[in-house]
Amino acid sequence: MKRYFGFIVLIVGVILAAVVTTRASSARALEAQRDADFARVQKDYLERVGWLRVNPDEKAYRQELSPFFKAYFTQVDAHHERYKLGKTYDAYLAELEKRGDKDDRVQDRKAFYEYTRQVFDRMREGKYEPMWTATDKGMRLDVVSADVVKVLDKPQVRLRLALWGAQREERSDGKVKKMVTSASFKTQWKLTDERGKLLGEMSAEDPSMKVDFPERFIAEFPPQMVLGHYDMDLVPNEVKKMEIAFEVSSRAASGGDITSSYVWKLEVPSEWRLGAGEKWEGAEVTERPEEEIDPAKAARK
Repeated sequence: MKRYFGFIVLIVGVILAAVVTTRASSARALEAQRDADFARVQKDYLERVGWLRVNPDEKAYRQELSPFFKAYFTQVDAHHERYKLGKTYDAYLAELEKRGDKDDRVQDRKAFYEYTRQVFDRMREGKYEPMWTATDKGMRLDVVSADVVKVLDKPQVRLRLALWGAQREERSDGKVKKMVTSASFKTQWKLTDERGKLLGEMSAEDPSMKVDFPERFIAEFPPQMVLGHYDMDLVPNEVKKMEIAFEVSSRAASGGDITSSYVWKLEVPSEWRLGAGEKWEGAEVTERPEEEIDPAKAARK
């Protein structure tokens, strides 16, 4: 009897093992199908985004943005429904919670997620309307918004940027995959009065809170974009015009280098300026030839 009982237990064990193996195999197959389907969605996006990046007609670019993102997120929604995925887009936060980290780096990571999420929601909800845009050599730069914010209790103008099309490469050490994006910024501001007289200059390297792989925080974020912002001091009251020159360098995995240049000329909004008589903190005085400072004097010569 014991022998038969042992035989029955063995059969049950084999069946259970087979069931577990089958379920695990099915789960892996489903995961592979899901990944392949999402790769298809991204591939379709990348096939269509090239025109938006290089379209020299700003009006046409703006008109095409909403239908372009609508088509992409319709496919994303269909993918989520097909594989019964949630639409909260907060998997990264759940990952941080699961790890249980409590240090300052967790707060920094959450801040990067929130920054990425703000732009993501604008795109998904059809509200992505950059206040300025330009394209050069295959990369497009958008100034997504410019708002006066408090930074350490000091009012500053936050210029939020989005760069389309920087070169990147996925690398792996055999265990961990990492996306390496090549996008280096150099930015210069020229401040003039209403007659074009130079009143001041500013310069900066890479933007603050630079997000060069947004998909790390939200997998469904439109591929191959770089986000970031500059916090600009309020400018002297007499400044009426501003010219911002952006240079973005990117290096391809094949070794080729490219530098795109963009120049934004604008009338300075009143909220970007200090009050009458307020000093520009941190300003340095430098000497320049008169004709370089004042175009009117150069013209008289």
